[in-house]
Amino acid sequence: MKYGYARVSTTDQKLENQIELLKNAGAQKIYQEKFTGTTTDRPEFSQLLKQLKPGDTLIVTKLDRFARNTREALDIIQDLFKRDIKVNILNMGIIDNTPTGQLIFTIFSAFAQFERDMIVTRTHEGKEYAKRNDPYFHEGRPQTYTDEQIRFAYELRQQGMTYKMIARKTGISERTQQRRFKEQLKNKSSEQL
Repeated sequence: MKYGYARVSTTDQKLENQIELLKNAGAQKIYQEKFTGTTTDRPEFSQLLKQLKPGDTLIVTKLDRFARNTREALDIIQDLFKRDIKVNILNMGIIDNTPTGQLIFTIFSAFAQFERDMIVTRTHEGKEYAKRNDPYFHEGRPQTYTDEQIRFAYELRQQGMTYKMIARKTGISERTQQRRFKEQLKNKSSEQL
């Protein structure tokens, strides 16, 4: 039996392209999930590994869909080879349990790990550059409410309105008001120094 495994790292990414490639490669059953490759908790992948039997083939579109790092990829491949299961990585080919197959797989795994590490390094360097050169750079997700909206809510608070009343009037939750008002006060006190 030929099994496919499709994975994307975030919930807004699409699996359709991988699924189509796996079907075209002959996958009869496809396991899929949306989990980052850096996590060990991939329930569908774990279920698939338990399902595989001697003579089966595991198909994945690319090596980075398969494992978090070179060491994990090699461990999984070795386990599959011991169980007489073939691995078909579509952008590499079928990896078999021969010295040449294992050498090729080890080299490709190392390059995949290198590529992931380079992406992380470039991302980190980009953030550091932005922190140094962009006064408006803010790491993390964007604020839901603008500073102007928060100032308006703060003015209402100064006029004696309760957090609950402000929440009804502006839609800004009580907790968000409290947190953002503290930030405003902190920013004002640091500007006065």
